[in-house]
Amino acid sequence: MKRAGIFLFFDPQGLVDDYIVECLTSLREYLDEILVVSNSPLDDTARERLLKGATDVFERENTGFDVGGYRDGIARFGWDRLGQIDELVLFNYTFFAPVNPWKNLFDRVEAAGAVDFWGITEHDEVRPHPFLAATRMPRHIQSHWIAVRNPLLSSPDFRKYWDEMPPIRSYNDSIQWHESRFTEYFGNLGYTHVVAYPREEYPSRNPVFDNASMLLADGCPILKRRNLFHDPLYLDRHAIIGADMLELADRAGYDTDLILTNLARTSRPRDLVTNAGLTTVISPRADQATLDAAASLKVLAVAHIFYADMADEILDRLSVLPAGYHLVATTSNEENKALIEAHAQERGVDADVRVVSSNRGRDIGAFLVDCNDVLTSGEYDIVVKIHSKKSVQDDYNAAQLFKEHLYDNLLASSDHVASILAKFAAHPGLGMVIAPMPHMGYPTMGHAWFANRAPARDFAKKVGITVPFDDHQPLAPYGSMFIARPEALSLLTGAGLVPEDFPEEGGYKDGSLAHVIERLLSYAVLSRGYYVRPVMTPKWAGVYYGYLEYKLAATSSMMPAFAIDQVPFLKARMGTVPNLLGAVKTNIMVHTPGLGNALKPAYRAARSAVHKIRSMKGER
Repeated sequence: MKRAGIFLFFDPQGLVDDYIVECLTSLREYLDEILVVSNSPLDDTARERLLKGATDVFERENTGFDVGGYRDGIARFGWDRLGQIDELVLFNYTFFAPVNPWKNLFDRVEAAGAVDFWGITEHDEVRPHPFLAATRMPRHIQSHWIAVRNPLLSSPDFRKYWDEMPPIRSYNDSIQWHESRFTEYFGNLGYTHVVAYPREEYPSRNPVFDNASMLLADGCPILKRRNLFHDPLYLDRHAIIGADMLELADRAGYDTDLILTNLARTSRPRDLVTNAGLTTVISPRADQATLDAAASLKVLAVAHIFYADMADEILDRLSVLPAGYHLVATTSNEENKALIEAHAQERGVDADVRVVSSNRGRDIGAFLVDCNDVLTSGEYDIVVKIHSKKSVQDDYNAAQLFKEHLYDNLLASSDHVASILAKFAAHPGLGMVIAPMPHMGYPTMGHAWFANRAPARDFAKKVGITVPFDDHQPLAPYGSMFIARPEALSLLTGAGLVPEDFPEEGGYKDGSLAHVIERLLSYAVLSRGYYVRPVMTPKWAGVYYGYLEYKLAATSSMMPAFAIDQVPFLKARMGTVPNLLGAVKTNIMVHTPGLGNALKPAYRAARSAVHKIRSMKGER
């Protein structure tokens, strides 16, 4: 069978990640030619990477979503040429593949016999329509992969479908006029189809999302990207475990770093960490292979020791690093320097002790300004950043908890550190390991941007941080301690910061540059295409889980049962602008869900009318 493919590509930065190259190159066994239609501008490097698997690359304006791209791709391919092939596959960038071999898919379809078109997965009929003011969304093949065979491919019916396609100006338009329409449209004309992994074999309306692990276990070659960046509250409500998907992919031999490095750069950080189950409880015991992997890395420790009386404590904590690590310590004066050097010499630690040019920016300034040379030297695989943390402005118990939380979760023991370092050795896409967000004794839960969000946006734009911001609490190494690859920090180490960029001592507060950078450290790593993994000891996992469960129960008892319902429940009552329509919807859905489902088409029509009125008035 002679097959061709039209692959719709889009990336916000026009970057072609490895998962795209892997997908295209692996398909050349089955597709004789692949035309890539890019809705993103491409530089020479991106184009060359696409051509590793594609036979042609066509760049177009980003209009019409995937539907516009497919239409223009068909036009470039040429209607006459469509008559010369047996099958055309329309597919896109929205999945990772091949998680399982492509052969599984093509064998299933060939076994089904002669059909006019086919897909990998399908969505069941939904009443009422979930996106539009309509009574139903028909059952349909999902548009991430639709294969069309001749004679349909060169028929007047197929050409008419594309020639008469309405303008696609929104996601809802693409659903209405293509994804949910294609299957029924051609079915009504008498054309036949098959689905490789039909909905009847799975217990949900949308198996590729709600039953992704089951599809992977059945040999399906694709995993949708959205499974790992969708609203975590939806995954929570429907008990969808992203970590299971990654485990199945890993067992199948698919490099999960291809998944995580792409999503790190393009997803909201907390969504990814939550959905993918990246928070890890480190085993207190490491085997010999783990110890050997850790020992293979060249480790740099950078410690800002402002409080010289904590020098011994800092050196004790760093003693769990592999033998031969190099220490660069910074401090505020010559007296402290001499004291730290003496402590290091007593322990036989290779230490370079530096007096900072200024205490502006505290440990952040010392790290990025005074240690910039060693961080950018290329000599080290890993940097461990800690400092003498006292938090004298805070309640004593909270301050002690914060310090121990950081030191323990990052540097609990030699085996603990070896397990962390082994993850860096095994996974080139891992860029940073952090302690989880402290939420006992501090009002961080849901509020951790504090006054830093607006200045963070300004600074992010300045240094090239592009990853989407979390809504309420940034994924960050609170307390500015972490373990990372130096090259993953290049957006910050290459920013050319000087002491004068930081405020004087009296200006050290939320909204100042040091606090902003503290929250953006992980965002800088993610924007470079590395992912971040929070880690905990078993002790801290037990302590935190207990309190999180208790706090959630205390607040949930006064709201609807599921978190996905609690958020709109609270927004309708406590939002910055009263939302009468939202409040009415929430009350009906909470108290009479049957009536609520029946009224959804009317609600969507009313919401659409409100949006149009606001648009006419110029409201935003």
